[in-house]
Amino acid sequence: MRGINITNDKKRDALVGFDAKAAKPSIIMTLADGGERRNVRFVKTTVNEALFLKRFKTLDEACEAIAASECELDIETSGCLIDKTSKLFLGPGGEVVYRLQRLRVTYDPQGGEKERQPFSSLPSNVNTAVPLVWTGKEFPRREAIEKFVFTRNYQIRHTSGVTYDFLYGMAKGLHERGTLMLIGAGKKGTDPLVLNLGGKPYRGFLEGRVEGEKYALILHLSDMELRSI
Repeated sequence: MRGINITNDKKRDALVGFDAKAAKPSIIMTLADGGERRNVRFVKTTVNEALFLKRFKTLDEACEAIAASECELDIETSGCLIDKTSKLFLGPGGEVVYRLQRLRVTYDPQGGEKERQPFSSLPSNVNTAVPLVWTGKEFPRREAIEKFVFTRNYQIRHTSGVTYDFLYGMAKGLHERGTLMLIGAGKKGTDPLVLNLGGKPYRGFLEGRVEGEKYALILHLSDMELRSI
């Protein structure tokens, strides 16, 4: 469980934990004989074969070209099952590229390119000496759902009895008001949240749910705002 340093509405901070709770699928897929299905990785084509097939628009054209030429497929490699893999970047001719210029591209609502700038690896800011700020800016649940696109969700968890009371109080207040609270990084709370080194910046929203002595404090992350055109 990863750590997150966060403040409440009384400007008191505490180091707690957060993790993603994967939802169990309600439908389980099996094989025709009822056996367990498993995912496998295999080699689809080699680099030379991929470059060869790229020259043709359809698979029929590629098959005709293979039959008419002396090109031989690497049948010992293609289709082989593999386990661990490493990512490589290839140039137009299939050669391995070692030096890359990474760019961050921003698009407008119509899908056109808006801005292009060098990509920079942002440091994580959720577990630093400066805690995440409770901004006091709240959104009703329905308004938040209609305005923002939430792409990730994490559950904030207590690590002791003291932090249980700390988080329970936050969740209870949000639950009773039916709102989501905007939180931010930096001393003023105006910076986006970056969970990992080189990760994507997000806006963070806290949602609280309470049932008796049980609580759930959920961190919703959004990198897109819905606007009418």
